Amino acid sequence: MKTIIVGGVAGGMSAATRLRRLDETAEIIVFERGHYVSFANCGLPYYVGGVITDRSNLLLQTPESLASRFRLDVRVDHEVTAIDRAAKTVTVRRTQTGAETTETYDRLVLAAGATARTGITPAGLATRTLRTVDDVDHITALLAGVTGQASAVVIGAGFIGLEAVENLVHRGVHVTLVEFGSQVFGPFDAEMAAPIFDELLVRGVDVRLNTTVAAAADGGVELSDGSVVPADLVIDSVGVVPDTSLAALAGITIGASGGIAVDGSQQTNDPAIYAVGDGVEKIDAIDDSGILITMAGLANRHGRAAADSIAGEPGTASPALGTAILGIFGLTAAMVGWSEKRLVQRGRAHRVVHTHPASHATYYPGAETMSMKLLVDPATDAILGAQIVGGSGVDKRIDILATAMTGGLTASALTRLELAYAPQYSSAKDPINQLGYVADNLAAGTTRALQWHELAAARAAGAVLVDVRSAAEFQSGSIPGAINVPLDELRDRLAELPDAPLIVHCQVGQRGHTAARILSQIGLDVRNLDGGYRTWTAGVTSLGLMNVSAAKSERISA
Repeated sequence: MKTIIVGGVAGGMSAATRLRRLDETAEIIVFERGHYVSFANCGLPYYVGGVITDRSNLLLQTPESLASRFRLDVRVDHEVTAIDRAAKTVTVRRTQTGAETTETYDRLVLAAGATARTGITPAGLATRTLRTVDDVDHITALLAGVTGQASAVVIGAGFIGLEAVENLVHRGVHVTLVEFGSQVFGPFDAEMAAPIFDELLVRGVDVRLNTTVAAAADGGVELSDGSVVPADLVIDSVGVVPDTSLAALAGITIGASGGIAVDGSQQTNDPAIYAVGDGVEKIDAIDDSGILITMAGLANRHGRAAADSIAGEPGTASPALGTAILGIFGLTAAMVGWSEKRLVQRGRAHRVVHTHPASHATYYPGAETMSMKLLVDPATDAILGAQIVGGSGVDKRIDILATAMTGGLTASALTRLELAYAPQYSSAKDPINQLGYVADNLAAGTTRALQWHELAAARAAGAVLVDVRSAAEFQSGSIPGAINVPLDELRDRLAELPDAPLIVHCQVGQRGHTAARILSQIGLDVRNLDGGYRTWTAGVTSLGLMNVSAAKSERISA
């Protein structure tokens, strides 16, 4: 059995090495159009920033090492340009000479991945992506040749763009970050992305939201707002699209999402052809629709699944949750499942929980605050998604939530998870348990909540906002128009409350919940502002409704 694999990075090499472990007799040829195979593309930004100092550490394998260990025939600088499905052959072009050959196959695995999105940056503007070893070689050589402080423009504030910004700043480069949307880190909801925006400003990054690059300019680039910013280097990180050109030309079915359509065993509509990696449509774990998710973990998992199928041991691929994580200047931002804005776009009912716990017991030195958001189906209590941003402990909690979703645990069931506790690692009520307690209270009707973006409409309809924080907290910053009745004085000052629907809030939601329980038990109409003052401040700042610098100072001091 002869298997040809097109693409020699994550998904392709996972398929090749797994197939060899299952079948020692198979003939396996890997064609890679680039000059490197099996390189650590996720580590490329960190080589630019000097975090990874040895370039050779990025090159996980070579054609020689793969031949020695796995008896793979790996051919770099070879591009597959056509597939003849009837003859079961591929046309291969040597990129360095242009010479073409034809190779037969019994099974074919397409693992070409994704390509940079085109048509966003203006014609004539010299840009680099940050996707290949050649990219980082060019970037590091260019920066090394700049006299004085270098300047760079990064286009796009997603995963790769933010990683590029962080590492360029580490290298001493002045960075302008240009984002056509209204927030940084678009996968997050606006209020959850606010701490990332704050940190970029603190680090001296010139962030331009609702802006695009219009044209090249002398010594830099011209932006859509008419300004010109300096740029020795322009990095294009506006995103990627599935590389489906080869498949489409061969009549392989392309899914509605734009990725190659595959079944649960990674097989395409041609029984002899499989597809894996970033160019493939995944099945969304929330609604079973086709979706594009470009994650190395999924590429490796699906490469393994394709090899199992080819070797006669087919399994069923699991739906994708889209679990992802980003490090940016000491912050960690992570997500799983759907965001609130996606739920709203799809018209799907949902319940929201915001909490702001510490990473571990606050009496033990070094505790760091996290902001957590949980999205729940109000009818079934199923977890639909989550986002977390903060310091230490974020990665641990997002992985727990991803595991809970995979296992079908409800939001209320998070209260019953028995998680490891010692004061340097967690609290007796772990932040995951705390999310569950709030979700359980909402599901049971023990408390009623209002979201930060619903507050203005509720007040316009006649509700009165009561701030139950201390007088000192109230004086240091408050929501305009709120009245201050500290929680510890609430029972004695009930007569001061107006005869109207009430919305109570504290700093993060916990005291607000206690206040809401006091007031609801004496028959008052009351809701707790979910996530408290901290979530509201992050949310309204993200929408430009407050002075950015003032709001940033309030959040940092909080």
